[in-house]
Amino acid sequence: MDREEFKHYRKMLGKTQLQMSQLLGTSIKAVHSYEQGWRTIPTHAERQMFFLISRLKENKKDLKPCWVIKKCLPETKSRCPAWEFKSGTLCWFINGTICEGIVHNNWKEKMVKCRSCDVFKAML
Repeated sequence: MDREEFKHYRKMLGKTQLQMSQLLGTSIKAVHSYEQGWRTIPTHAERQMFFLISRLKENKKDLKPCWVIKKCLPETKSRCPAWEFKSGTLCWFINGTICEGIVHNNWKEKMVKCRSCDVFKAML
C-alpha cells in the first residue's frame, strides 16, 4: 500500500488522521508519516485498514465465498484455512490460504495476487 492508497482508504472509512491512528493502535505522527510518504505503511496497518473496509462492505453486498468464485476442487478446499474457518470473503486476510494451488510465503507476495482477485476487489 502506498501513501495515496492509505489516504484514500482512510477517507473511505470516514476517519480523521487521529481516529485512524487510534484504530491502528499507532501515533498520529505515524499516520502523518504514512500519508506524507516519510514512512512505509507496515503490514499490520494495511491489513487492519482492509479488514475495516471489508466489514463496511460485507453488510451491503451479497458476496460469494472465494471457493465458489474460484471453483476450488474439494481436495484444495479441505487444505485451505479460508474453507476451514468459513471465511471465504476474508481469504485475502488469512495467511496460508491456497489460491490457484499456491500458498504464498508472506503478506506482500500474497497481496500481489489478491489485489487482482474478484473476491478482494468486491470489498473495495
